Amino acid sequence: MKGICRRGLTATGIVIILALGIGQVVADEKHHKEKYEDDFGIRKGSIYDEENIRPEHGEYSMTEPGKSKRIKRAFENSPPLIPHDLTGMLPIAETNNACLNCHMPAAAESIGAIPMPRSHFFDIDKGKDLGSKLDGKRYPCMQCHVPQVNIPEPIKNQFKADFRSEKSRTRSNLLDSLNEGVKAE
Repeated sequence: MKGICRRGLTATGIVIILALGIGQVVADEKHHKEKYEDDFGIRKGSIYDEENIRPEHGEYSMTEPGKSKRIKRAFENSPPLIPHDLTGMLPIAETNNACLNCHMPAAAESIGAIPMPRSHFFDIDKGKDLGSKLDGKRYPCMQCHVPQVNIPEPIKNQFKADFRSEKSRTRSNLLDSLNEGVKAE
């Protein structure tokens, strides 16, 4: 191959450069932009610097429980975000869980809190309804439910959730849809 490109390289030379990852030949230099390690992703700074690079932290809601506004679910059956202040409620453990004071179904109705769904009272591993007893795997609430933080989005989220019903925008139907499409043998 004897052809010579604008930069004076033979076609064979271009193939070797590209194969080795040494450089990039760009036909129109006006549109060529060098990429440096500091430009990768949304992170600002070196990808090798863990000492000085810290993520931005926003402000958590300071609205007290019972006065906060419900946050829309991100998608069907997504765990709802915690819209209220958690001061004095942490740590959450099986023997000390402030969430249960308000979100157990019997208490939630009387104080206007969101009750935990049926799936929290069902042992999915054993396929057993536990009645009014909370499944032991459900005590670490913040394993799924997290507080919302007000922070600017580094990249605009373009995800659009597709809810199958209006009710599924605010309530869980996980137990109803868990085995959807699964055929028992």
